[in-house]
Amino acid sequence: MQRRRLASASLVVTLLLFASYGVAAAAPRALLELFTSQGCSSCPPADKLLGELAADSSIVGLSLPIDMWDYLGWKDTLALPGHSIRQRAYARQRGDRQVYTPQMVVNGTTHVVGSDRAAIERAIAETDRNSEIMTVPVLLSTASGNLTVTLKPEPAAPAEPVDAEVWLCPLLSAVAVAIGRGENSGRTVTYHNVVRAWRRLGGYSGGESTWSVPLSQIEDGHVDAAAVIVQKGTREKPGAVLGAALLPIGSHISDDMQRTSNVR
Repeated sequence: MQRRRLASASLVVTLLLFASYGVAAAAPRALLELFTSQGCSSCPPADKLLGELAADSSIVGLSLPIDMWDYLGWKDTLALPGHSIRQRAYARQRGDRQVYTPQMVVNGTTHVVGSDRAAIERAIAETDRNSEIMTVPVLLSTASGNLTVTLKPEPAAPAEPVDAEVWLCPLLSAVAVAIGRGENSGRTVTYHNVVRAWRRLGGYSGGESTWSVPLSQIEDGHVDAAAVIVQKGTREKPGAVLGAALLPIGSHISDDMQRTSNVR
């Protein structure tokens, strides 16, 4: 949309300067959060689709494994309790209390079946009509052992300050799991951009903000990427996603791969 494509000359210059140092500068059209489970027989098609969608540089796609189906005979090896809490919080905010797998939450405001590509695209288009969604430029860069997160003011800043939070999510970009029991027994499923933690960097009210996080606090020998989400509301009452970006951070990632700019 026009509101996402227009940026001031100063912002463009800033982004070009960032690009010289290995940076992901993103203004994508959607944040997709897939609530999935290794014990769900309907989930593997959604897991595969998320990998395909996440390959699109205009999408930040995340896997949030939950433990909903652990009682069926297989304990999800990637599930985090916080993911189930987040899924239920979304349902309360929407007012429909629908919690299931595979469930895709699009831009923090609507949900569809995670294996339905057409429904996901419709949801992206629907949420795109919200003038707040994905309007905050998020710049990620790595240098001197630190991940730097910079939020730029919106090109058309709102008259009133926004009330949002900024979250850092370390990721496993791809992990294959051989499932030994339960509904997916005998299958090996690859999960993409798997969230391994949630770290609140701070609040966001609409102005320029910057955080620097030592990579040693993010990488643990397995984590090889990081996503940052700017979202209205709180952990207990999540709202519309105002901006998001993703950057590879593993030591094996080349500088060329780190310079993944998606500026509009």
